[in-house]
This record gives sequence, structure tokens and C-alpha cells, in this order.
Amino acid sequence: MAQVPGEVDNMEGLPAPNNNNLAARWDSPDRGWEREQPASSTAAASLFECSRIKALADEREAVQKKTFTKWVNSHLARVGCHIADLYADLRDGFVLTRLLEVLSGEQLPRPTRGRMRIHSLENVDKALQFLKEQRVHLENVGSHDIVDGNHRLTLGLVWTIILRFQIQVIKIETEDNRETRSAKDALLLWCQMKTAGYPEVNIQNFTTSWRDGLAFNALIHRHRPDLVDFSKLTKSNANYNLQRAFRTAEQHLGLARLLDPEDVNMEAPDEKSIITYVVSFYHYFSKMKALAVEGKRIGKVLDQVLEVGKIIERYEELAAELLAWIHRTVGLISNQKFANSLSGVQQQLQAFTAYCTLEKPVKFQEKGNLEVLLFSIQSKLRACNRRLFVPREGCGIWDIDKAWGQLEKAEHEREAALRAELIRQEKLELLAQRFDHKVAMRESWLNENQRLVSQDNFGYELPAVEAAMKKHEAIEADIAAYEERVQGVAELAQALAAEGYYDARRVAAQRDSVLRQWALLTGLVGARRTRLEQNLALQKVFQEMVYMVDWMEEMQAQLLSRECGQHLVEADDLLQKHGLLEADIAAQSERVEALNAAALRFSQLQGYQPCDPQVICNRVNHVHGCLAELQEQAARRRAELEASRSLWALLQELEEAESWARDKERLLEAAGGGGGAAGAAGAAGGAHDLSSTARLLAQHKILQGELGGRRALLQQALRRGEELAAAGGSVGLGAETVHLAGLAERVSSARRRWQRLEEAAVRRERRLQEARALHQFGADLDGLLDWLRDAYRLAAAGDFGHDEASSRRLARQHRALTGEVEAHRGPVGSLRRQLATLGGASGAGPLVVALQVRVVEAEQLFAEVTEVAALRRQWLRDALAVYRMFGEVHACELWIGEKEQWLLSMRVPDSLDDVEVVQHRFESLDQEMNSLMGRVLDVNHTVQELVEGGHPSSDEVRSCQDHLNSRWNRIVELVEQRKEEVSAVLLVENHVLEVAEVRAQVREKRRAVESAPRAGGALQWRLSGLEAALQALEPRQAALLEEAALLAARFPTQAARLHQGAEQLGTEWGGLASSAQACGEAVAAAGRLQRFLHDLDAFLDWLVRAQEAAGGSEGPLPSSLEEADALLARHAALKEEVDQREEDYARIVAASEALLANDGADLGPGLALDEWLPHLELGWHKLLGLWEARREALVQAHVYQLFLRDLRQALAVLRNQEMALSSAELPSTVESVEEALKRHRDFLTTMELNQQKMQVAVQAAEGLLRQGNVYGEQAQEAVTRLLEKSQENQLRAHQWLQKLHDQLELQHFLRDCHELDGWIHEKMLMARDGTREDSHKLHKRWLRHQAFMAELAQNKEWLEKIEREGQQLMQEKPELAASVRKKLGEIRQCWAELESTTQAKARQLFEASKADQLVQSFAELDKKLLHMESQLQDVDPGGDLATVNSQLKKLQSMESQVEEWYREVGELQAQTAALPLEPASKELVGERQNAVGERLVRLLEPLQERRRLLLASKELHQVAHDIDDELVWVQERLPLAMQTERGSGLQAVQQHIKKNQGLRREIQAHGPRLEEVLERAGALASLRSPEAEAVRCGLEQLQGAWAGLREAAERRQQALDAAFQVEQYYFDVAEVEAWLGEQELLMMSEDKGKDEQSTLQLLKKHLQLEQGVENYEESIAQLSRQCRALLEMGHPDSEQISRRQSQVDRLYVALKELGEERRVGLEQQYWLYQLSRQVDELEHWIAEKEVVAGSPELGQDFEHVSVLQEKFSEFANETGTAGRERLAAVNQMVDELIECGHTAAATMAEWKDGLNEAWAELLELMGTRAQLLAASRELHKFFSDARELQGQIEEKRRRLPRLTAPPEPRPSASSMQRTLRAFEHDLQLLVSQVRQLQEGAAQLRTVYAGEHAEAIASREQEVLQGWKELLAACEDARLHVSSTADALRFHSQARDLLSWMDGIAGQIGAADKPRCPSSLLGLPTCLWQPPLATPSPSTIPFP
Repeated sequence: MAQVPGEVDNMEGLPAPNNNNLAARWDSPDRGWEREQPASSTAAASLFECSRIKALADEREAVQKKTFTKWVNSHLARVGCHIADLYADLRDGFVLTRLLEVLSGEQLPRPTRGRMRIHSLENVDKALQFLKEQRVHLENVGSHDIVDGNHRLTLGLVWTIILRFQIQVIKIETEDNRETRSAKDALLLWCQMKTAGYPEVNIQNFTTSWRDGLAFNALIHRHRPDLVDFSKLTKSNANYNLQRAFRTAEQHLGLARLLDPEDVNMEAPDEKSIITYVVSFYHYFSKMKALAVEGKRIGKVLDQVLEVGKIIERYEELAAELLAWIHRTVGLISNQKFANSLSGVQQQLQAFTAYCTLEKPVKFQEKGNLEVLLFSIQSKLRACNRRLFVPREGCGIWDIDKAWGQLEKAEHEREAALRAELIRQEKLELLAQRFDHKVAMRESWLNENQRLVSQDNFGYELPAVEAAMKKHEAIEADIAAYEERVQGVAELAQALAAEGYYDARRVAAQRDSVLRQWALLTGLVGARRTRLEQNLALQKVFQEMVYMVDWMEEMQAQLLSRECGQHLVEADDLLQKHGLLEADIAAQSERVEALNAAALRFSQLQGYQPCDPQVICNRVNHVHGCLAELQEQAARRRAELEASRSLWALLQELEEAESWARDKERLLEAAGGGGGAAGAAGAAGGAHDLSSTARLLAQHKILQGELGGRRALLQQALRRGEELAAAGGSVGLGAETVHLAGLAERVSSARRRWQRLEEAAVRRERRLQEARALHQFGADLDGLLDWLRDAYRLAAAGDFGHDEASSRRLARQHRALTGEVEAHRGPVGSLRRQLATLGGASGAGPLVVALQVRVVEAEQLFAEVTEVAALRRQWLRDALAVYRMFGEVHACELWIGEKEQWLLSMRVPDSLDDVEVVQHRFESLDQEMNSLMGRVLDVNHTVQELVEGGHPSSDEVRSCQDHLNSRWNRIVELVEQRKEEVSAVLLVENHVLEVAEVRAQVREKRRAVESAPRAGGALQWRLSGLEAALQALEPRQAALLEEAALLAARFPTQAARLHQGAEQLGTEWGGLASSAQACGEAVAAAGRLQRFLHDLDAFLDWLVRAQEAAGGSEGPLPSSLEEADALLARHAALKEEVDQREEDYARIVAASEALLANDGADLGPGLALDEWLPHLELGWHKLLGLWEARREALVQAHVYQLFLRDLRQALAVLRNQEMALSSAELPSTVESVEEALKRHRDFLTTMELNQQKMQVAVQAAEGLLRQGNVYGEQAQEAVTRLLEKSQENQLRAHQWLQKLHDQLELQHFLRDCHELDGWIHEKMLMARDGTREDSHKLHKRWLRHQAFMAELAQNKEWLEKIEREGQQLMQEKPELAASVRKKLGEIRQCWAELESTTQAKARQLFEASKADQLVQSFAELDKKLLHMESQLQDVDPGGDLATVNSQLKKLQSMESQVEEWYREVGELQAQTAALPLEPASKELVGERQNAVGERLVRLLEPLQERRRLLLASKELHQVAHDIDDELVWVQERLPLAMQTERGSGLQAVQQHIKKNQGLRREIQAHGPRLEEVLERAGALASLRSPEAEAVRCGLEQLQGAWAGLREAAERRQQALDAAFQVEQYYFDVAEVEAWLGEQELLMMSEDKGKDEQSTLQLLKKHLQLEQGVENYEESIAQLSRQCRALLEMGHPDSEQISRRQSQVDRLYVALKELGEERRVGLEQQYWLYQLSRQVDELEHWIAEKEVVAGSPELGQDFEHVSVLQEKFSEFANETGTAGRERLAAVNQMVDELIECGHTAAATMAEWKDGLNEAWAELLELMGTRAQLLAASRELHKFFSDARELQGQIEEKRRRLPRLTAPPEPRPSASSMQRTLRAFEHDLQLLVSQVRQLQEGAAQLRTVYAGEHAEAIASREQEVLQGWKELLAACEDARLHVSSTADALRFHSQARDLLSWMDGIAGQIGAADKPRCPSSLLGLPTCLWQPPLATPSPSTIPFP
């Protein structure tokens, strides 16, 4: 049943209608004319209504097409595309793909190029697949629908695209209830919101609400009032309104004009078209609003930029100046040009040191000032809450730091370069000294050698010249060895010049002088060598000429022989030997020419000539004459030998051709058996069947190939023979003469023989072709019959498979069988034509007649196979459907079971990596489950089809479906559960990992802050970076803490771990915050006061302006909602500004309090902060009060205006509701009722939404009352009337909803009844159909009726369902009971009538079908039996073996067929007995049954007799065939066994032996087969019959041929063995000679190796060659034994064999001697290379040691020099020991080789001298280095001792103040004197050191001069000056200590005296007053006076 189209807001695509009515998807709800109308309506009314609705639908479709076309073009215009016809242009898929790419912004697969339908389908499929990927559901829309141009489905596809990409994104959020809507409702609500308040604009839908055009104009006016004057528009002028709106939108808004006025101003506008157009307004205005909002956010930071601009400019100016200085300085420092002298480099180093200490520190201070300036800029920007200043590229602190780093890098490089240049200059001085020394040595040596090479005394014989050459080579070797030393001088000069030595011109002049002398010496040596070489070369040429003349005389003696050979082999041998001689002559002639040319060159030399030119010319002419004579004799000899060979070759070719032709002619005659009829019979006798015919034809083709190959050779031989015969005469063969008289006769005889052979071959080929054609046809016919029988057996098989695979395999096999049957239809039809063609060519023989019978049989059998195959095809299709479903279910359950087992056994891991692995597995599992879900859905669909089709296994199929669905649901639940567990672990682990990362970042930031310096711009820069990092990390830290709390609550088991991580993160964060705070406090403390004053001034100015703007409650009140909104907005902006300034106010107050608490600073002169703050607080609170008063007044006015707006909207809504409820009518169809219900639900939803709006108005009125508004009572009355009207509308709406539900149930029931009634009437017509049909169609009618009955039983559930629904409807709705009950009764009556009619017709068809089938079966069997009887009457035993075999196969097939028919008759009899047939039918069946049984019994005896006769005939023909085959086999091999040719070489003899051995093996293997044939033939020959006589003749012939073949093969084997022994010996001798020749060439090689390794390899190879030669001695001995064996046998060639053996023995002895000579030469060369290597290694080692010994490094200080001296001592010891050992070893080796008489003794002696000289130079250099290090050590030791002594002196001087002012409060004189004496004792130790220093300085001054002497004297004076100062200070200290000791002694005595006096005074004041002390003591009175009393301060009078 068709479904109603879905709502617009269904974003998943089209609804899912039933396939019975695809067009219903795009029909409107009013399309009820397509369904059956009630029976009561008249035909005329129905026709009018249908035509009217059809016209409206076509009109709506046209509007949709036009709208959608324009919409598509509006989007395709972006990519330059355009369509004209929506249906036609979307067919190819190109435009559809481009449209989807434009809308989605994604790249789709590239469309396929092509105009074919398949290309269009593929492109559309790609577009539809993209929509499916975008989650757009397309139901029943396929690519073929779009390609075929289906109008409705094309429109539906475009509408779906509009829904997905244009409407789906619309979501409107209302202000009152925050409810989110989507799609159509959201778009409608947006339109209502935008057009609210416009008169006569009430948008309730997307059809009629837009007809007058006011809605479109209202939308434009709301957003662009300047474009539309809405007040001038009227509702009556709809076309004008629409035209104006569309034109305005197109021209000013850029919106494509999708609609025309006539498309909207109509009775029922198209909803989809209007929605499409309105959506374009929505997207345009939404984008415009977003752009307007973005425009208001520009320009708040412009003033702040100007404030800090000047400071930034100042910073950039200073930064640019500093960077310019840095770059300029880097450019100067980077200049690596230094002075080319040691003093100049030292001055540059001093200048660089001055720069580093004077100029650079000033610039460093400027760099620090720039950092402070940048810090102040950033502080100002941060105080204004602005983004921090980022200096322009190249002027930042980091750029300055980078440039400063480059400067420091350049300084470092400059310093390093200066020091390197200083070292280089010192090295250059040392190199110059070495150069002068070597130049003097080389010049003396060169002068002496120039005198030596100026002498010429060579001699006039080759030995004397060779001796002079060796002496000269020794001189050259000596000079070449000295070249390195000369090059050493040049290298030293080049090194000095390359390093830029200042005295390079002198060095170059000395070098050029040495090189000129060296060039002169080498020139003299080269000229002397050239003269020597010329003499030596000329003497060698003369010697070679003598050798060549002797050789030519020997060759002339050999060429005088006249022997030309007695047969072809001998002639070939002589010609081959002569070819070798000619090759030698040619080779030697080239050598002679080369010798002559070489000799003549010596006669043409200019200047020096080694010999008289006339002597040279005479010798050349003599050699040339001898060579010309030798070449002439060789040419004559070759002409004689070639003539002899040509004659013998022609005779042999003619003989071989005649012999081969005779053999082949005999074979053809034996196979053909004569000509005419006898010949044909002979050919047939050899070709009894197809295989033998093919074999004979293959043999004949081989023969023809041989004929073709030999024909051209024979023709050439015949032409040559004719030419020789025509020439006549004779050919001279030495002393003999051969006449050519019989040559012409031999040629003509060979030609005749060849012609007879070709004629015989043509006759035999023709006979074989005819026989093969007949046998091939018979074989093909037999194969076809066999295949047809097999095909019939396969087509009639009863196996339909036991599962899906077997059924599919059987179906595939059956399709293949059917295809093969159809493929054989043509060949079967053409059998008769082929047989007629072949029979006409061969005559009408028995074979042709038998073939005709088999052709008829094949045609009949083909017809039977075709019929049976068609029936089996249908049976297999039925079985495959069920098995396929079961297989799919089994596969799904296997997958589900596997995944269940994995999910149940899965353990959720703890580590993050393992969890991610499991999660990835779940992702792949989701993909698999999606795929499996599709398969499950396919299974359900298949089950539904099977059940609906009435399949016999419906119950089993449905149970299988239920089981699969239950398991699928369980696996889905289990997967979700496991996913949640994995997600939990993943969340926790990710959280822990993220917490650890944040902690690491926080810890790193904290360390960076704590390690930052606490002053300067670096701290400010670090603080700014830290603040940015804190701002970025703080949200993340808070989010992590919140996430930890959520995860702990969600997963309690992980709570402890999560809390621990959160606590640690909090701790780290707190530490970072405290560090940042401390850093910030340190930075902010400097600028607090300045910022406070600046902020205070700005805040006071703003406070005055804000008080004026607040104004209090005296301002004007709004008169409309827009005005109220504007005033509130301005007042809110003021509040925002106040709130923003509140923080400034609090900051100013806090800053002032902090300043008061710190230092009590004043705001300005005369005004203190404690007096100023109360005034600031009073002004602030006054501002707040003014703003609150004004806000209260504005809010009250705004609330009242809002209430009025809501009230007007609510009243308009209620009026619209009343109009909608008043115009509603009850529909009369299901579709219209459902559409009405849908609209009414939408209406109720809208009412609920509007009810909320009314509640807003009520709440607003209540708020007005509570606030005491003057309009509160009026608002309350209006709200009361509003609520009453709303309740009335709600009541009416619910009543109408109930009526619609009742009407829907009734219409559903009536529609179901009507559909069932129609179905029953249709089936009744089918059941009553009584058409009489043929008997062969009864079975098909019975099958169709069974399907009809199954359909009837299945649809009975439909009737029961309708009855249940009717009963329920009557119970629930009693008012509908009458009509429902009447309809149910009519349906029950029709159903009962249908069932009774169906049952009666079923019984009738069953009986008629069964009886007819039985009669047909018996008739078919009777026909088959009759046909077989006719076949058995024609008894033909067969004329050949193939015919007999065919007859036997046919007989076997007949027997098996009879057995099958017998079983079939039994089955038919059982069916007949079981059926209740009518009498007439029963009688007819019985007659047929009896006839078939009798005919079947009569067939048995003829079949048995036929088998016996055929078996006997087969045995006789088989034996005759085997005898003929064996005779042919023996005759074919007999010529091979009787051959006499043995071959002319080893390979030819071996080939003959192999062929004969193969023939013998073939004879031996064929023996059992032939014996078996002879045995069978003997058994048949004993019979007395005409056929046995032919067998006896063949038996005798075969026995004789077999015995002759074996004897001939044995004789040939013996002859070939004897020939093989001789040829094998010759072959072995040739191999030995070739091997000895190869080894001799290797032994004669002049290559002795280029180096030691190659020479060693050559020596090893030579030893291997010698070993091989020794091992080859056994082969020579074996060859000698073969020779003796052949000589003992008395072979005819014994003399030649003996001569060849002697030659081999001589070659072997000579080879061994040559190997010994080469081995000695290689050993000497190897020793020479070994010595050269050791000499080179030792020289290289000495050179390395010279580099170390010549190092200029003498140490930087005393320790360094000591280390260098110690290392050099070790180096000298090791070098001396190792060098002496290696030098002694080389010298010993040279001496031993010279004593052994080595050829290069002079060279080795030169090597020895050069090596000893280099060693002496090394020892001298090491001694010099040791002296330099010792002197350097003394110098540095002096400086070190001086520094140490000066340090001791300074330390002593520092100790002197402590001696003079010791720390004790009361030092004793003795302790001070004791300390002074100890100090003086230490000074005595320094005296000896100072004296030693003076002595060392005196010695060093005598050694060093210049700067070192001045430095020594300076350092000595410094030490002596310090020593003198120390002595003076010590003297002063001694005086000071002495005076101090005196003073201390005085004070000690004074204290003792005072103490004594105190004691005396105490005694005087005692009780016993003594008398006068003086009297007591006997002292005079004047000597003692009492002490005066000390006056107190109070008693001292003031002056």
C-alpha cells in the first residue's frame, strides 16, 4: 500500500513507499484520483475529478521543474555550467556531479567520458553513492530512473538535494522558550518572526500565505528598508507585489529569480518551489547579519597605539643604530687579510685586543639600555590590556642578541685566525731554512751526473748493445730514484710560495735553477736512451730477418709435394693441411712486411743513424723476394687440391642421393601395394582407423620434408656433374689421371631415380588423405553420439543438490550443458551434408552406409536431450533459492559466534597502547558489523520473499530467520558493553598522560622563572613569556582538574590515582604561580607609582563625563519598543563602560592605599592621598546612583512596550486559529485523512507554541501589576480576554482531532476491505476459467493452480486480519457498526465462494494431469522400443576394427537403455495402480502398459546374439590389424639396420652408434609385444576359415622380417664399435695436442705482473699450471697405451698412429722445460716487487717520522715544553730502535738478492743508497729537534721560575704587614722577634733562588737575541725589582719590630713599677702606720713623695 509523502523536515531523504505505486512519492495529498473511488460515485463525476486533479498535478510539476532548473543554474553558474532541460541534462550524470561538488565543496570521483547508456549509469551511480555517504537516504531511486528521464524521480532527487544542502542547515532558536526547531518549521518560524508586525502579512504555510506577494516584500523590507516602500503595497495587487519583490531580490540582493508571479499567484502554489526560493532569502540575510556584526568589532585599540608610538619609534631608532654598528664591526672583523710578516701580524693582534677592551664594552652597555626600554614599552602596553609590542623584523631584542652572537662569533674567528697566522709565519721561517740546505746538496749531485751521461760507446753487435742498454737502465734508475728529492725541493718552494712567503722570489729563483739542471740531465738521459733503443731495435730486426729466411726455405720444401689424394676424405685432409700452411705463410708474411717496414724506417732517420742505409735496403730486398716465391708455390698447390676434392665430392653426393632414393622408393612401394584399385586397397590396409591413418600421414609428411630438403642439394650436384661432363678432358691428380667418360650416365640415372620417387610420394599422399577424411568423420560422429548420451544422462539426473554450493554447481553445470547442447545444434544439422560430400568422393561403401545410420541416431538423440534439459533447469532454480538463504544464515551465525567468543574472552588491558590497539580492533569490528547488518537485512528480505511466494520450507526458513535476528541483537548489545569498558580505560589513561604532560610543562616553566636573572630586560622578557604560557595553560589545568573529578566519580576504582595526579598538578601549579607572582612583583614594583598617577588622571576625566551621561531620571521616556530598545542599549553601554572602569577604580584605590602604606606619597604638591581619596569615592558612588535611577525608568517603559507587542501577536495568532478551525472539513479517503491529521497536529503544535507566547503576555501583565505600572489594570483585562479566547480555540481543536482519528480508522478499514474484495474478484475469475487446453499443457495448468492455492492459503491471514480489525472497530465505535458489519459479510461470502471453486478445480486438474502423463509416458516408451527393434534387425558385423568397436559401444548403450526403460515401466505401473482413474482412462493406460511390456521382453534375445557376433568379429579384425602394424614397424626399421655408412669422424661414428643402440633397444622393447601378436595370430591361424587364411599369410611374413631385423642390427653394432676405437684415439690425440699448445702459449707469456700482488697471482697460477702439466702425464701415458693396443691389433693406419704419438711425447717434454724457465723468472720478479714494497714502506715511514721530527711546535709554557720533550724522547728512542731494525732487514735482503745474481741488481743497490741517506737525514733532524726542545725548555723554565719567584716575593710582601701589625692585642717582643727571624730565614732561601735566576738569565741572554732577550731581561728586572722592594720592606719591618720591642719592654717595666707602687701604697695605708719611709729605708726625704689624688670631674673648676 502506498504511503503518504514525508514532512519537509525529514532530512534523511525520501519516504519509503511500496513498490506498487512508485509515483506516490511526489504526489500531493490531493492525488486521490489515482486510487479506486467508492463504488457509489458515478463514472462521470470520477472522470471529471480525475482530469481536474491530473491537470493540477501537471501544472505543479511544471512549476517544480522550472523552479528547480533555475535553482540548479544559480549554483552551476559558479563553475560556468548551464542546463536547459532538467530531465534531459541530468541524464548523463556530468551536471549532477558538478552540482554536488558545488554544494558540498568536496571533490567527487571524476565522471566517465562516453555517450553510451552504461557511462551515464556509472556517472549517476557515483553521484547517488556520494549522497548516501552524506547520509541522504534515497528510497527506490536508482541510476536508471535518472538516466531514463523519469520526471517524478528526477524532481524528487533534486528536492532531496535541496533538503540536504539548503534546508537542513536551518535551525532557529526562539527567545521565549529556547526551543530548537529544524527544517520546514524552523524556516516557517523564521519567516513569521521576520514579518511580525507587518499589516496583512500572516505566514502560516508555504503555499497560500505567499500568493499576494506581501510576505516576500516584508522579508526584504525587514532587512533592507531602503529597497522596498512597504506602505505603498496593497494586498489586491498581487502580481505587482510579486514582480517587484522578485526583481528587487534579483537586482539588489543577487538572488536568482526562481519563481515568476504566475507561479505563486494561483489557487494552489507549489510548496516545494516556494520553500526553495525562500531558503535563498534566509541564507542571504543570515550572511548579511553576520557581516554587520563583524563590522562593529573594529577600531577599539587605535588610541592606545598612538600613545606608545613615540616610545616604539625611539626604541627602533636605537636598535637600528646598534644593529648598524654591529654589522659594520662584523664586516671589519671578518676581513681575514693579514700582514705578510711576523711583526705585522703581531701588531694586528694588539689592535684587536684594544678593541675588545675599550670599544666593545660601551656598546654592550647600550644593548642593556635597549632591553630596559623595551621592558618599559611592554609594561605600558600591559597596563592598557593591549597586546605586547613585537618589534619589526630585524629590530627585536632577539635580533640584537642574534647579531651580538654573530659579532662574538666573528671576534672568536678573528682571534683564532690571527693566532693561526702567527703560527704560520713561524713555520714559514723554518721551511725557508730547510729549503736552502737541500738546494745546495741537489746542485752538486746534478753536475756530476750530467758529466756521466754525455758519453756514447754502444758496440755493433746485439749482445754488446744489450749490455750497454742494461747499464743505461741502471743509470736511469738511479736518476729516477733521485727525482723525488728534486721534487722535494720544488715542493718546498711551492709550499713557501703558496703560503705567501715574503722572500718568495729568491726561493723561486733557486728552485728554477735546480729544475733547469734537472731538466738538462733528464734530456741528456732521454737522448742517450733514444740512441741506444735505435741501435737495439735495428739489431733485433736484423736477427728476425735471418730467422724468417730460414723458415721460408723449410716451407718451400713442403710445398713441392705432388700428392692430391685417392678419395674425398684424403683430399679434404690434404686441403686442410694446406690451409694451415697458408695461414702460417699469411701470418709470417705480415711479420715479414712489418720487419721490412721497421728496417726501412732506420734508413730514413734524420740526424743520428745506427747503421748504413744501403746495408738495410739490401737485406730488405732479399727477404721480400723469398716471401714472394713462397706465396706463388702455395697458390699452385691449393688449385690442384681443390680440383681433386670437387670431383670426389660430386661422385660421393651422386652415390648417396641414388642410395637414399632407392630406399625411400622401396618403402613407398611396400606401403602402397601397387597402383589403381590394388593401390587403394593397400593404402586402406595400412590405415584401418584414424590413428593409423594419422600416423601414416605424419610419416609421409616427414618423407616429403626429406624430399624437399634433398631436392635442392641434388639439383646442385646434378648441375655440377653436367658441367664437368660437358667440359670433358681429365683432372690431373699427381702422377695419375681420372677420366670423366661415365659421369654423364651417373647424372642421368640419378635424375630418373628421383622423378620416380616423387611420383610415388604424390600417389600415396592422395590415398592417405581420402582415408583420413572418412575415418575422421566416423570418429567425430562417435564422439558426438557419446557426448549426446552423456548429456542425456546428465539432463535426466534426479540430483538437485544437498546445499547451496552443490545446487549452484549443478545449475552451473546444467547451464554449461545447455550451452553445449545449443552449440552442437549446428554441427548436428550439418552431419548429412558432410557425409554426402565424403561419400561422393569415396564411393558408397559399407563404411558410408554405417555412417548414415549413426547420423540418424545422433539427430534423434539430440532432440531428446533438448527436451529433458529445459525441464531440469526449472527444478534447479527452485532448489538454489532455499540453499542460498541457508548458506547466508550459516555464514552470518559463524561470524557472530566467532565475535561472541572473542568478546566474552576479551580482557580490557591497562596500558594505553594496548587499549588503543583494542579500540582499533573495535573500529574494524564496526565496519564488519555494518557489512554483516546488510547481509542480515538481505536474509530477512529473502525470507520474506520465500514466505510470500509460498515456498514448501516456509516454517523452517522463518525459524532460521528468528534465530539469526536474536543472535544479531545479542552480539550488538555485547559489542556496546565492551566498547564502554574500553572507552572508560582509554579516558582514564589519556587523562593521566595529559596530566603528566601539563605537570612537565609547569615544572619546566617554574625552573625557567626561578633561574632567570632578577634585573634588566631579561626578567621582563621572561615574565611576559611566562604570562602568555600561564594564560595558555590555566584553562587546560582547570579542565584537567574538572575532568579528574568527573572521571573519579564515574570510575571509583581509579579515583585514588586520578586524585593523586590532580593534587600533584595543583602543587606544581601553585609553585609556578608563586614563582610567577614573585617575579611579577619584582618587575611591577618599579613602575607602580608612574602608572598610578597616569591612571588617576584618566579616571577623573572619565568620571566627570560619565556623570553627565547618566543624567538620572529626568531624561525622556520611549514611546515605542524600538526607541526603548535604543535607549536601553545606550544605557547598557554606559553600564558596561562603568563596569569596565570599576576595576580601574578599585585598582586606583588599592594602589593609593599601597602607596600610603609604603611611603605616604602625595598626589601632587599640597594635596595628600588621604585627603583626596574620600572625594574620589564620593564621585564614584554618585555615578552609580545616577545610573540606577535612569535604568529603572527605562526598564519600566521597555517592559510595557514588550507587553503591548506580545499582546498584539497573541491576538493575531488567535484570530488565525479561529479561521483555520472554522474552515476545516472531514476528508473522505485515507490519504486525505492522514494529510489532514498531519496538518492538524502541526496546527496543535503551533497552538502549543503560541500558548507559550500568550503565557509570556500574561506574565508580562502580572509583572506590570507587581511593579505598580499605570497600565497594569488595562493589561490585566486584555490578558483575561486573551485567555478565554485561547481556551475556546483549544477545545475546538481537540474535538476536531478526535473526529479525524475516527474518520481515519473507518477509512483504513474500508480501504483494506476494498482491496481484499478486488483481489477476491480477480482470483474468482482465474478460478472459474474453464478454457480447454491441450493434454501436454495440463501439467503446467496443474502447477499454476497449485501456486494459486498456496497464494489463497497465505492470503487467508489477510481476511482474518480484516475481520479482527472490523470487530475491534465495532466495539470501539458503535456508531460505525452497521456499515462495518455489512462489509464484513460481503467479504466472507466472496471468500467462501472462492475457496469452493478453487477446490473443485484442483481435483479436476489433478486427475486429468495424472492420466495424461501416464499415457504419454507409455507412448514415449513404445516409440523408443520400436526404434531399438529396427536398429537390431540390421545385423552388420563390421568391415574393420573401428566399425566393430563402434557397434559394441552402441550395443552397450542399448543394453543400459533397456535396463532404464524396464525400471521406468515398473514405476509407471505402480503409479497406475495407485491412481483412482476413470474407466476410459484406466483402459487406455492398460493397453499402453501391455504393449510396452511385450515389446520390452522381445528385445532381450536379439541383444545377446548381437553382442556375441560383434565380439568374435572384433578379435579377428584386431589380430589382422596388429599383424599389419608390426609388419610396417619392422619394414620401417630394416633399412636402418642394414646401413653400411660408419662416419668420417668421432662424432659421426658416435651418432651412428647411438642410432643403432636406440634401434636395438627399440627392437628389444618391442619384442614382447611382437611375440604376443604372433601367439594370438597362431591361435587364429589354426582355424579353418577364409578370414584365418589371411592371418596365416601375415604371420609367416612377420616372422621372417623380425628375424632379419635382429641379425642386421647386431652386425652393424660390431662394425661401428671397431670404427669408434680408431676415431676415439685420433680425437684424444687432437685434444692432447691442443691442450699442450694452449699450455705452451701460457708458458711463453711475457707478463710478469705489474705489482707484487699480480706477480704473486701469476706465480700461483704458474705453479698450478706446472702441477696440471705433471698431472697430465697420466693422460699421455693412457694415450700411449691406446696407441700400443691399436698397433697390436694391426690397424691399417699404424704408421700414422705411431708418428702422432711420438709428436705428443716431444711436445710434453718441451712444455715442462718452458715451465721451469718461466717459474724462475716469476720468482725473481716477485722478490723484486717485495723488496720495492718494503723500501717504499720504509721511506714512507721515514717521511712520517720527519714530519714529526720537523714539527715547529716548541711549547707554550714550561709544562707544555716538558711534556713535548718527554714525548719526543720516547719518539726518538722508538724511532731509532724500529728504524735500525727495518733498515738492517732491507739492507740484508738487497745484499742477498745481489749475491744471487738478480737481473735488477743495479736498481736494488740504488734503492739501498737512497734509503740509507734518508735515514741519516732523519737522525740529523731528530737531533736538531731535541736541541730546540732543550733550549725551549730552558727558556720556559726561566720564565716559570721567574713567575714562581715573583709570586713568592709578592707573598712575602703581603706577609710583612701582618708581622708589623699582628692580630694579638698584647704581643710580646720575643714573639715578634721570633716571627721576624723566621721570616728572615725564609728570605735566606729566596736569596739562592734569586741568584740562580740571575745566572740563568745571563746564560739565556747569550743564547737568545731579539725579542726573547728583551723578554728575559724584562722578567729578570721585574723579579730583581720585587726582590729589592722586599728587602727594603723587610728592613723597615726589622726596624719597626725593634722599636715595637723597645716600646713593649718599656710598657712592661712601667706596668711592673706601677704594680709595685700600688703594693707599697697599700702597705702605707695599713693600720700600723710606719714611720717615714725614708727613715725606715734609710733613704733621703727628697726621693719619696706621696702620690697626688686624681681630681673628680665635679671638683674641676670651669675657667
